[in-house]
Amino acid sequence: MDTPTDLLERAGELLAAHPVVDGHNDLPWALRQHVRYDLDRMDIAADQKGRLHTDIPRLRSGGVGAQFWSVYVRSDMAGDAAVSATLEQIDIVDQLLERYPADLARALSADDMETARDEGRIASLMGAEGGHSINNSLATLRGLYALGVRYMTLTHNDNTAWADSATDEPGVGGLSAFGHEVVREMNRIGMLVDLSHVAATTMRHALATSLAPVIFSHSSSRAVCDHPRNVPDDVLALLPGNGGVAMATFVPKFILPAAVEWTRAADENLRAQGLHHLDTTERAMKIHEAFEAANPRPVATAATVADHLDHMREVAGIDHIGIGGDFDGTAFTPAGLEDVAGYPNLIAELLRRGWSDADLAKLTWHNAVRALRAAEDVAADLQATRGPSNVTIDELDAI
Repeated sequence: MDTPTDLLERAGELLAAHPVVDGHNDLPWALRQHVRYDLDRMDIAADQKGRLHTDIPRLRSGGVGAQFWSVYVRSDMAGDAAVSATLEQIDIVDQLLERYPADLARALSADDMETARDEGRIASLMGAEGGHSINNSLATLRGLYALGVRYMTLTHNDNTAWADSATDEPGVGGLSAFGHEVVREMNRIGMLVDLSHVAATTMRHALATSLAPVIFSHSSSRAVCDHPRNVPDDVLALLPGNGGVAMATFVPKFILPAAVEWTRAADENLRAQGLHHLDTTERAMKIHEAFEAANPRPVATAATVADHLDHMREVAGIDHIGIGGDFDGTAFTPAGLEDVAGYPNLIAELLRRGWSDADLAKLTWHNAVRALRAAEDVAADLQATRGPSNVTIDELDAI
């Protein structure tokens, strides 16, 4: 029987050949919050443990081979302000790529991901987290794609005018007519449709409309932890027919039932101090630490995440699951998965449970690359038959 050390060694060997494609990391927003994008004050070539979940040394030790950097902006930003902030987020990813070319490689395609891996660099892609970032404009959507964004999460925590969020009251009942057109245009340009954060009705509508694989960039199983941010089994069961990939997240309040109520109380405590509940600045974390000292936190582990992956594999199949940690987008992380260096602990746990090397290679690398490649193929076919959509939300949703 393999010892824990043996399992970690095997995990390291597997990740050297088939590194992690992580679907979601909020480092750009953390850099905005902490240092207003001043990379001289927060150099990720150095160990930033205690300040960030992410830096280059820990990405390397964690076996990360490709990262979708989230160019997220809060959903209480609206209109042109949301678009401008998204452009600032894209700009800081560009700055990171320019500053650290030996470690980070710009990736705009599945081929680019493979090339970066072969070069020993971390393929860097971008995902826009929330349809509010396009301000109801298909031209803005195309503009984000031109700047390198390769997925868009249809909502964040609040509804858009055309899509319902998992954590808001029902608005349009899933996707509006314009929402369906957004999905179609994303298919046409080759941008992955990300269904994390959206309501289950929105998930089902998008899957019925999308001709390309969808992803869930950072969502786990609702059957294992009944949180609206997770994916119901009936939706997971649709992924084989679509070709999509559900990427399990590590956020404790989404994966550990005991952590759901505790985190709600911790968030309310933060709001009572005048801070946004997603704030991870030094001041906010000190408030959280004081709350945790008085109210011990239920702690998730790598085994908790593995429970979700076991179930998601059973329902969707091994070809339709992946990993999306949400590092630097959450105040709390599981034991053993405290930061981006922790992926080997998860792989070791799955090895302990009997997952094969071939199945783990699909989980870490192949499934995500395949989904992006398939979206590119769908886009090539669609672009041969139709041009850009210029319809407006007023035209489609006024009916």
